[in-house]
Amino acid sequence: MSREKSRTIKVETLARVEGEGALYVKLKGGQVQEVKLKIYEPPRFFEAFLRGRHFSEVPDIVARICGICPVAYQMSAVHAIEGALGVGIDPSVRLLRRLFYCGEWIQSHALHVYMLHAPDFLGYPDAIAMAGDHQAIVQQGLRLKKVGNQIVALMGGREIHPVSAAIGGFYKAPSKSALTGLVDDLKWALDASLATTRWVSGFEFPDFEQDYEFVSLSHPEEYPFNEGRIVSNRGLDIDASEYEENFTEQQVQHSNALHSVLRGRGSYMVGPIARFNLNFDRLPDVAKQVARDCGLQAHCRNPFRSIVVRAVELVFACHEALRVIREYEPPSASRAQAAARASTGQAATEAPRGLLYHRYVLDQDGLIASAKIIPPTSQNQKRIEEDLWHFVSQIATRPAEEITWRCEQAVRNYDPCISCATHFLRLQLECD
Repeated sequence: MSREKSRTIKVETLARVEGEGALYVKLKGGQVQEVKLKIYEPPRFFEAFLRGRHFSEVPDIVARICGICPVAYQMSAVHAIEGALGVGIDPSVRLLRRLFYCGEWIQSHALHVYMLHAPDFLGYPDAIAMAGDHQAIVQQGLRLKKVGNQIVALMGGREIHPVSAAIGGFYKAPSKSALTGLVDDLKWALDASLATTRWVSGFEFPDFEQDYEFVSLSHPEEYPFNEGRIVSNRGLDIDASEYEENFTEQQVQHSNALHSVLRGRGSYMVGPIARFNLNFDRLPDVAKQVARDCGLQAHCRNPFRSIVVRAVELVFACHEALRVIREYEPPSASRAQAAARASTGQAATEAPRGLLYHRYVLDQDGLIASAKIIPPTSQNQKRIEEDLWHFVSQIATRPAEEITWRCEQAVRNYDPCISCATHFLRLQLECD
């Protein structure tokens, strides 16, 4: 085919993602002319129907935003509302929230690494096909995910859309013995996570690096979950209350989801690679060592290696869960009381996929006057498009099937709320 002719790659449906989307790539003369990650799912109106609800209802409502990471939505909400109402929490509650987040990270990262992304690297259409040749590997991934689910179920009352999180703490705090019952499984999970990291580090990774602005929480003593300042590798260092002074959302014609950008600076990346680059020295020694052993230094700019970084975060989450259980003593009260007042609160936490921001304005009766929620995938959307632009430029002369497969792999680098892995790209190639 002459290099003067154009090719249009149209992916009509991005299936197995949290939402409905499509991909459009136009090439001409071997050059990328246009890239669009189209999100056409109708608006879900969570921010709108939170209005008029009592602040105590918010954690249960926002948990329904995502079936994979409900804990992240609950934790961002409770921190924001506690800030608005001046609620302080018991140190034991703080530990429990970190454990809660460990459970979510374990189940989400295990799902992504084993079921969603590994088949792309090994040449399988899905994890079911992969299991035919790698049954023990797939079983290990399922067991890892189950360990995470067990933590969430114990802490939240059930695995999906947990119901125990509350403003000021939890409706019920677990006993020490209940948490101790998780230890044997977590010790196995820690060993399995180390093995996972070594396994995925042996995959072949495209030679692709970009000059990203990484954004994540940063805590002076801990790898971040619930607390810290919002920082970047280019000098950003702000409190969550300053988020909207530094970030803004833009409507693009081809997407119902807003693109979040840094004011005056453009796209940025949130998620595991951002956290890893900005907080490497806060990882426990066991996670730092396996990262180094697997060729990851403190700085990683290849998004395809995100699968290795997620595996390192699995090591961290298992290690952190064991630490919390060792240190935990039940609080005297499972939650602090919160009195209504007119106020505004903002908070950001680290969902498995990256920074998650919430803001709530409350009236004097404790009812929500307005809400704003900015999920990680919205923040990564523009960066995903830019990755695809640069990456497709490197492979533009290859066969359409290979371009499609590589685009699928590149999108999955960000784990954009994908719920289950099969083929999620269908290609229509037009030549003229």
